[in-house]
Amino acid sequence: MTAPAYQLSQLDVLEAEAIFIMREVVAEFEKPVLLFSGGKDSIVMLRVAQKAFWPARIPFAVMHVDTGHNFPEVLDYRDRRVAELGVNLVVASVQEAIDAGQVSEPPDGTRNRIQTPVLLSALEKGEYTAIFGGARRDEDKARAKERIFSFRDDFGQWDPKNQRPELWGLYNSKIHAGESIRVFPLSNWTELDIWHYIEQERIELPSIYFAHDREVVDRKGMLYAVNEFIVPKEGETTFVERVRYRTVGDASLTAAVQSDADTIEKVIEEVSTTRVTERGATRGDDKFSEAAMEDRKREGYF
Repeated sequence: MTAPAYQLSQLDVLEAEAIFIMREVVAEFEKPVLLFSGGKDSIVMLRVAQKAFWPARIPFAVMHVDTGHNFPEVLDYRDRRVAELGVNLVVASVQEAIDAGQVSEPPDGTRNRIQTPVLLSALEKGEYTAIFGGARRDEDKARAKERIFSFRDDFGQWDPKNQRPELWGLYNSKIHAGESIRVFPLSNWTELDIWHYIEQERIELPSIYFAHDREVVDRKGMLYAVNEFIVPKEGETTFVERVRYRTVGDASLTAAVQSDADTIEKVIEEVSTTRVTERGATRGDDKFSEAAMEDRKREGYF
């Protein structure tokens, strides 16, 4: 009698790869940390970490680079999730850096570009040698050529010509003092994979990921929520629209999309038919130039 064939699903394969990567990092590096913004990718990454080391606690801290321009729903979720898991939360505050004169706030009031030196300072202060990030290759052109183990020099900078080959799932973790590795366990996932995993694992998300009514203003075809960071300019008209957020960034730069998807099933159906990545559709920080993401990575952004 022939034994039945055993085959993992696509999600199981992706999860197994991410778990292997996380265990490899913990085994090879002295002090890892996980970047946790409260967005869907970092939420999934934290869930994978929980499964990778179960029944033990997650053996590293989580870090949030707090620009001060957060959605309240995301901050509430971050604090609740961290408390549930009992992990140590390290907050790198951009506002504190501004008050201390370490960075200067741009004239337009946005803080995305100035979070990089705050991140680098926090990593240096904590002496972290490996930093988990939730980036995926389908997000952006600069992400598409990223390695899973992304080598960074002693200034935290990324050089595409100085990355290491990753043949047969083997990762080179050797670094010198001051250098670090950014690690992306979800590199091979897509936005649709993320949502299918959220459905499979029944993961709770911040409410802004689902359709709701919100007062918005239309700027160059992008719908920005009216809040303390987005104030209507002269000639602009606000209106209430049924929207949701595909990605979570600064409230001063992240746009919503028109949507009636108020359940995970409806979001999956919506994402499966879209032809624009979530960053391309909603992130104002990626509209500054064609190479906006690559420029930030060269500066030390994750």
